Amino acid sequence: MPLRTDIWRIAVVDRPVTALDAADDWRDGIHWLPEEPPFTFLADPFGLWRDGRLHVFAEAFDYRTRHGVIDLIELDAAFVPIRRTTVLREPWHLSYPQVFEHDGEVWMLPEAHRSGALTLYRAAPYPERWEPALRLPLDGPAVDATVFQWEGLWWLAYSPSGPQSYKQGRLHLAYAERLLGPWRTHPGNPVRIDRRSSRPGGAPFLRRGRLILPVQDCSRTYGGAIRWLRIQALTPDRFEAIDIPGLRAPRGAAPYVDGLHTVSACGPVTLIDVKRIDRSPGGLLLDLGRRLRRTAARTSA
Repeated sequence: MPLRTDIWRIAVVDRPVTALDAADDWRDGIHWLPEEPPFTFLADPFGLWRDGRLHVFAEAFDYRTRHGVIDLIELDAAFVPIRRTTVLREPWHLSYPQVFEHDGEVWMLPEAHRSGALTLYRAAPYPERWEPALRLPLDGPAVDATVFQWEGLWWLAYSPSGPQSYKQGRLHLAYAERLLGPWRTHPGNPVRIDRRSSRPGGAPFLRRGRLILPVQDCSRTYGGAIRWLRIQALTPDRFEAIDIPGLRAPRGAAPYVDGLHTVSACGPVTLIDVKRIDRSPGGLLLDLGRRLRRTAARTSA
């Protein structure tokens, strides 16, 4: 690990996503979740409302293990956390837990490319138990897959696994007539190659009748900012889009001003995460300790 560690923090912005502007510093109406212990973080927030309370699902990551799990943080009416629990843990790393409702059920589509495929989960029951409902191999393990409906079809926007240039700079699509498939990959994959505007960074939304996909700007640093990918055409054989300025970490987020890589609409509020880059040697020491423990475990096996 180099002498730099990305540390993320989540906030609730008390405005709908369509009211956010790149020029805002968001000093008003922003509610920060508490900072995590050293070299741990919460990131990739998605949310649902239940009985007047906001349920935030997020990646919980610890650099000591480099293994992410999905936590639920329940917030009260003032957006103060009142309950937290781990709701999904797998042998592989999990992140980006997009949650949504469909046909009277609640679904989660977490990022899990190290498992070799994308798995859709169903709440059984909501919110603390989740069961695999569908495994989607697609054209390879999907990174930050984002599901949405458009013009009578279900769509997945995702980046492919592989080198960082693929994970941060390529956009793939898949589509289906039903959520549970069968899913087909788009013949134009990768439909976009651009490190500034390809990797998904939150669920799509409509602005002035246009479909907008939040995407990460990784040109300067991983998750450096969000840009809006405005979809011009989206069909099983055609894709056209232009990217426009989106959002950067607000000045009021200091010291978390080095990146912003998730923007999730959740009714009247918007969930974001921002990062600071830790350049202390602590992260390197943690990684060296983890490697030594792993080597010792293999030797004793």
